[in-house]
Amino acid sequence: MLRVGLTGGIAAGKSAVSDALAEHGAVIIDADILAREVVESGTPGLRAVVARFGAGVQTADGRLDRDALARLVFADAESRRALEQIVHPLVRIRAAQLEAAAAAHAVVVHVIPLLVETGQAAEFDVVVVVDVEPEVQIQRLRDRSGLTEAEARTRIAAQASRRDRLAAADTVVLNHGSRADLEQQVARLWRDLRSRATSD
Repeated sequence: MLRVGLTGGIAAGKSAVSDALAEHGAVIIDADILAREVVESGTPGLRAVVARFGAGVQTADGRLDRDALARLVFADAESRRALEQIVHPLVRIRAAQLEAAAAAHAVVVHVIPLLVETGQAAEFDVVVVVDVEPEVQIQRLRDRSGLTEAEARTRIAAQASRRDRLAAADTVVLNHGSRADLEQQVARLWRDLRSRATSD
């Protein structure tokens, strides 16, 4: 099994790259998806979040109010760390379960937005960073989430610096060109990953 850590700044295009890798045959374990699962209604994760942040982060029907929680944690580093201390261990447990179920010679890609921030780079055979210019990130965030420029910059600043992410990379995928260009880069990446997986 080849264990790949895939990361990148917010709105860099991690999902586009992981979707393309999935089409080639990679097993995708997406930390963002798992982070939503572990705080679904009725879960211990949601109860822990509400206990820490109060009933204001829960909707009337018992679900997590993600917008309310985001306003809290992106504005305050201590709150963000508190949320991460609740969610990250639950995500890692679930990710390990999914990885254990993969085939012996699979290429398993863990999509982890905060891979660098949480010090996990050394845990993977290969670290892939999806990179894009900060101004492109800002525009994408404004387009997809309706954020102001200041809000977008705050979310970008809450993550590791671009320099730190690139320093952790074994491979960089540049995502400021066309979709066709991205797919060509992913195809080359897949050939490299398969070669590594079969040579181990």
